[in-house]
This record gives sequence, C-alpha cells and structure tokens, in this order.
Amino acid sequence: MIDIHSHILPGVDDGAKTEEDSIAMAKAAVEQGISTIIATPHHRNRMFDNYKEEIVTNVAILNDLLKERNIPLTVVPGQEVRIYGEILEDFKKGEIQTLYQSKYILIEFPTGEVPQYAEKLLYDLQVAGLFPVIAHPERNQELLENPDRMYELIRNGALSQITAASLVGKFGKEIEQFSHQLIESNLTHFIASDAHNTSTRGFLLKEAYDLVKDVYGVETYYMFMENSQLLLDDLNVNRFEPQRIKPRRKGFFSFLRKK
Repeated sequence: MIDIHSHILPGVDDGAKTEEDSIAMAKAAVEQGISTIIATPHHRNRMFDNYKEEIVTNVAILNDLLKERNIPLTVVPGQEVRIYGEILEDFKKGEIQTLYQSKYILIEFPTGEVPQYAEKLLYDLQVAGLFPVIAHPERNQELLENPDRMYELIRNGALSQITAASLVGKFGKEIEQFSHQLIESNLTHFIASDAHNTSTRGFLLKEAYDLVKDVYGVETYYMFMENSQLLLDDLNVNRFEPQRIKPRRKGFFSFLRKK
C-alpha cells in the first residue's frame, strides 16, 4: 500500500516529535502493509512552515535511519499546504513541494471554512499544470454543512483525499457518514492515513481499505489503491462523474456496524 498523507518526519510539525517516534510510526506502517509513505508536513498553517528544500533533506535523513534499522519502508517528500493566496507564486520560487515528483499538490482548508478565493486558486493551479488534492474535506465544517460546495469544487477539476480514521468512525458519526457520502458520490479519489503518531492518530489504512472492499466492492477498493500508485507515478488518476450528495439511506450505519 501507498500512503499519500502522513506526518512521519520528526520534530517539524504536530506529528512525530523525535526520531524514535518516526521509527515507531514506520514499524506501524509496515505492519499495516504500507510500503511507501509520502511525508506531508504542514506548511503555512500559522503554526508550522516547512519549505521544499528542508523537507527533501529531512526525508533523506529519515530514509537513512530506516535503512540502518532494516525497516522496509520508503519515505518520499510531500507537503500539506494550508491554502493561501500566493501558493502559485511560491511554487514558482521553489518553496512548495508537490506529492513526490508529481504534479499533485495537497491543499488543506481551514477547519471551519472554505475561503472565498478557493475556487479561483484551485483553478489557477490547474491552469499552471498542477492537480490540487483537497486534504480531508470530510472534516471541514463548511463542506459538512454545505456539501454542494464540495460538489462544485470537484466538478471544476479538484481532487480530494479522505482520511482512513474518518471512514472507520474515529472522528465521530457525522464525519464517518460524510466520508461514505463522498465515496458514493464520486467526490473523493484517495484514502490516506494522515497519521501523526501510533496512539491517538495512527494509520488505520488497512482497516479503511477492508471496509471499502466490504461495503463498496473490489472495483472501488482497487480504484483507490491504484490512484495512490498513479499519483506516485505522476499519471492521471481514475475519476468518475461527480454527483451531488444524496441523503443517507435509513439503516446504513446499522448495516456497517454488523460488518
């Protein structure tokens, strides 16, 4: 498996604090069946700044450490960029790290809202040849309250990534339900861990993929798996015609609980 969103780099944001924390996360990832992780430290989120050059250096140091410990995991550079107006300019200046060597860029919205300029910025990124991937939209309060906004963002070319823990119910029933609605409506394209540690914010990627296979079938399961590989290879990912979110059918979560 490939995990396209993880805070495994030590001491750079609210993820792993020390190298030993990173090692513990790496071991947990391998136990999940993960072979490659894109390290995506926070950037420009008012708490942490992690620039491309620093990320590349820190990833190389971590890979050397994993090799010394004989841990069969490869970490590659990425970045979780909090949306701001000058992203494209800073990309041209070499400060923005896309997901590995691809044209995909992981964009985070503030927790409570989607900025008014988001549509224009995501469009401008696409015009410049980049593919914006909205990180964990299921945890954004405005998108929860107004899912048509999510539909419009995807219809206009953006991609999105939901979090494994959201899908398996670790962030509460409302977020769990919205995660399933995003899958059903073709409004998300990747599942990733957004792991920060091995205790409160673990990987859960295997659990999420198993749930997808049980609920939505092997075709959807392999679509998500393949999309992560296609992203890593800088190829076009699978995407289907987005649909407006429909109300949840009665009894769906009772069905899930029995799985």
